[in-house]
Amino acid sequence: MADPAPDAGGHWFEALADHLGPAYLRYSFTKGTEQEVAFLVDALGLEPGDRVLDVGCGPGRHALLLAKRGVRVHGVDISQRFVDLAAGAGVDGATFARVDARRLPYEAEFDAAISLCQGAFGLAGHDDTGSTGSDGVLDPDGAILEGMARAVRPGGRLAVSAFSAYFQVRWLDEEHMAFDVERGVNHERTSIKDEDGRDAEVDLWTSCFTPREVRLLAARAGLSVDAIWSVRPGAYARNPPDLDHEELLLLATKPPLMSPA
Repeated sequence: MADPAPDAGGHWFEALADHLGPAYLRYSFTKGTEQEVAFLVDALGLEPGDRVLDVGCGPGRHALLLAKRGVRVHGVDISQRFVDLAAGAGVDGATFARVDARRLPYEAEFDAAISLCQGAFGLAGHDDTGSTGSDGVLDPDGAILEGMARAVRPGGRLAVSAFSAYFQVRWLDEEHMAFDVERGVNHERTSIKDEDGRDAEVDLWTSCFTPREVRLLAARAGLSVDAIWSVRPGAYARNPPDLDHEELLLLATKPPLMSPA
């Protein structure tokens, strides 16, 4: 299926990504990509030739490394600038397109799907006008997970990271952040630099989740939860959920089709 263009009107993240450009890869949370990819290849059982959908791929840091391992990757992102940066790397086996993760069009085309480092999942609970969706903050992120579930074949695997609500509340910097307790959304006003060192003041809205919420969203998407681990960027590991790691990592499987009796 062809990749559709996102709806007009965009998403608040696009302006942020336009400013960051390649400077995104200077931030410390991007420095552990090789460890994360090696861990996911093992955890998901990926083999050369497998087809993977990277949802919210950014400038392609995970997708490009997977492709260098022989995995065929299609990365999608709401930011055209990030898509252009990823495609410009010219790595065989990796393709990229501008797609709204809330409206993924794929049907059983992939062996696995990933959404990491709040590239898509976790950014959907706040729109450009500053309001949440009519169904609350969980549903837009749930729509991403449901779209990923549709995109993989029966028996396909998913890996999705999410900010931990437990960690966020425990270490909340109230001087620079505001946590919406009702909706589970953290709002941060911060400064980011582009590749030339120019600053821009931006707002960040990130949905935070408990392990139970992640499990319920996965179940609603028709997925079987294999594991939920506590992780941090560059240090993915099989840690049970705790209060000390910034992120949760969901591993799930789309149930195989039942054979006729």
